[in-house]
Amino acid sequence: MGGVCGKHAAMAITYKDAGVDIDAGNALVDRIKPLAKATMRPEVLGGIGGFAALCRLPTAYQEPILVSGTDGVGTKLKTAFASGRHDTIGIDLVAMCVNDVLVTGAEPLFFLDYFATGALSVETAATVIAGIAEGCKQSGCALVGGETAELPGLYHGSDYDLAGFCVGVVERSEIRPRGDLREGDVVIGLPSAGLHSNGHSLARKVVFETLGLALDARPALLGGSSVADEMIRPTIIYAPAFAKLREAKLPWKAAAHITGGGLVENPPRIFADDALAVELDPRTWEVPAILKLIASAGVDEHEMRRTFNGGLGMIIVVAPEAAERTVALLAPHAARVVGKLVPRNGGEASRFLA
Repeated sequence: MGGVCGKHAAMAITYKDAGVDIDAGNALVDRIKPLAKATMRPEVLGGIGGFAALCRLPTAYQEPILVSGTDGVGTKLKTAFASGRHDTIGIDLVAMCVNDVLVTGAEPLFFLDYFATGALSVETAATVIAGIAEGCKQSGCALVGGETAELPGLYHGSDYDLAGFCVGVVERSEIRPRGDLREGDVVIGLPSAGLHSNGHSLARKVVFETLGLALDARPALLGGSSVADEMIRPTIIYAPAFAKLREAKLPWKAAAHITGGGLVENPPRIFADDALAVELDPRTWEVPAILKLIASAGVDEHEMRRTFNGGLGMIIVVAPEAAERTVALLAPHAARVVGKLVPRNGGEASRFLA
């Protein structure tokens, strides 16, 4: 029978030799625990470190329906890598998931993250997850767990990817969109902070290649901000605004999170059929400076509208008689009337006044 070569038998090959540092992973878990603890809700049972997270349903619901959402932050990560700014990208991750859940009428309940990298930097990962915890605080949901994967050979160096998973809960009778959308219903817009987390591949191509700008450049159109400031600015989390709607029992009808597909493809997702269209008046809101900069490079208006949020991160549809009250209630969130529902009549589902 053959034996093991003595030279090889003497070698103490470890997981770390293969590129996976278990000690670093354990150190990260220790850093994460207090961050997660600060986001806990009374419904959560246990803490970080188990094989799975357990959570009770809130007792106030008569017929609770669970709502789930998952997302990432796309190539905005490349700007985080290039700029070395990792403190807010976790907020983006939570925002992209939570905002999708909010439009169903749900209250965000808990959140999990997936962080994958080629070589784990405890400092970078802890900074990212601190941002996730901050996003959870803003959303009112608990960070109940996640996964950190060190995958040498699959990811380059310390580059990382992120995914998030949010679960919310809604009373069955309060699920949105409602079935009573009508011609004349009013569209209320909540502003975005800029790019948010969609369209960054086009934004990066235009800003860095077409315009040839560096991250530290401060073109006049940005009003004193640097390119990095605007490219990395975090996505707004709209949970506080929707919490006000729930607390005031304001009967809003539908909402759309303006993400990939922009103002062209997202608003019509509120409709169950092709009878109505969303008519928006671009004169009623401000276009963020970073979007003006991108448009200045020659990106046409339609491409801008179907790629970016255009300055509106969320739209909410209400009956005409509820519009004034809704705008007043959401005044701290800079809410304003931006359009209305109109008959589609075979035309486009999203329309823009000249």
